[in-house]
Amino acid sequence: MNKQIAQFLATKKFEYILLSFIILCGFLVRLYKIDNPVADWHSWRQADTASVTRNYINFGINLLVPKFDDISSIQSRISNPEGFRMVEFPFYNALSAFISVNLGFFSVEVWSRLVTIFCALITSFFLYLIGKRIIGKWGGILSAFFYLFIPFNIYFTRVILPDPMGVTFGVVALWFFIKFSDDAGELYLYLSAVFFALMLLIKPYLGFYLFPVIYLFINRFGLKTILKDKKLVLKVIIFLAIILIPFIVWRWWESKFPAGIPLFWWAFNGNGIRFHPAFWNWIFGERIGHLILGSFGLVPFIFGILNTEKKTLRDKNNFIHWFLIGALFYFIAVANANVMHDYYQILVIPMIALTLSSGSIYLWNQNVFNKIIARSILVFSVFIMLITGWFQVKGNYVVNHWEIIEAGKAIDKIAPKDALVVAPYVGDTAFLYQTKRKGWPAIDDSIDNIIKKGANYYVSVDLGSVDTKMIESRFKTVEKNDKYIIVDLGKELTKYE
Repeated sequence: MNKQIAQFLATKKFEYILLSFIILCGFLVRLYKIDNPVADWHSWRQADTASVTRNYINFGINLLVPKFDDISSIQSRISNPEGFRMVEFPFYNALSAFISVNLGFFSVEVWSRLVTIFCALITSFFLYLIGKRIIGKWGGILSAFFYLFIPFNIYFTRVILPDPMGVTFGVVALWFFIKFSDDAGELYLYLSAVFFALMLLIKPYLGFYLFPVIYLFINRFGLKTILKDKKLVLKVIIFLAIILIPFIVWRWWESKFPAGIPLFWWAFNGNGIRFHPAFWNWIFGERIGHLILGSFGLVPFIFGILNTEKKTLRDKNNFIHWFLIGALFYFIAVANANVMHDYYQILVIPMIALTLSSGSIYLWNQNVFNKIIARSILVFSVFIMLITGWFQVKGNYVVNHWEIIEAGKAIDKIAPKDALVVAPYVGDTAFLYQTKRKGWPAIDDSIDNIIKKGANYYVSVDLGSVDTKMIESRFKTVEKNDKYIIVDLGKELTKYE
């Protein structure tokens, strides 16, 4: 009987059942609070993304000219009356809008989150294939497991952001390149290039995924052969052209809409934090060490880095090491954004999952330490990593300011659909998003100039602010309670009122 069980556990059938179970559970855990309003963690960034999708639903899909609700000058320092949103190529928004329109039933927010979730499930499957190829069967299973169940990644692969889709394209591209490096044919080389191109169109920072590609290419052909073989050089040129030309064209097209391009130079080293002690503390201590790895996850992670065992087909850790080097370059290059915003670490989770998988396999199979102790430490470390990680991110699901939801619903009942709204929320567009109107998430000019630009209503949840008191004294209040105030900017009070 035990022999039969052992034989079943070694079969591909069991492997696929286990993988399916992991993916199913990965889907289910991401349904937690999936119907949250766009007012939880990083709601400002999610609101910007969701408003592009909602405008696609309301006004039709235009991939070349995406628009969102913020028509202020806050993000680009240029007046943006058309609401241009020229950042990532809007694959994510178009797909979410298309599904919302054609399937209905759920809200656009829920459908957008479901698109993100399915991107995560696809990523986990291809990580399984990559892990299986470079580490072994259990390496593949564990890579999918870690990707789907690191608490940080559970939250950030059910948000309304394009980043998880970019990660999906990058991981799929890596898998196709691995197939090419295994002599599977040139088709895989060009398929890899296509997915890398899609990846860069969504998130240029994902360019660090090309580091393991460099390793694989040199490892297969050798640097001398690459430089001497004209046919191979031509393949490299075509490969790079497929990747870079769409990105260059898109950036050229975006440059025609400067008002829709948010300021981005701050992301690299805007406050000069790169290489300062705070940089190392925030990136590797707080974010990677504690937030993502839950402190104890450093145990399998470090062994994953140190693991130098070779498989018959490839040195598995060289691939992982080059991935790690790419991630390090990413942290250094995009220093300020990685320190300021934790969602920038979404891009490195596949690398972390592979490293954790490699370290776990090594600790489980090693013959240097006492096996029982080593395996117990591994299981305990992963358990504490998941528990600690959950306590780090559970607050991300919390909506702290329900008053912006209530105020948004109230003005939606009062204002015409084409009304422009001033919804100050320290520049955070989450409040403006709740109004379902275009407008200003902060007062970026005098209120009189904003009215000249077309503002119709002022809504605020900060009843005691200087701006609110001034506007309330000048214009007719439509509705006011202890949570919010709505003012009609088209009805100025006389001095006798």
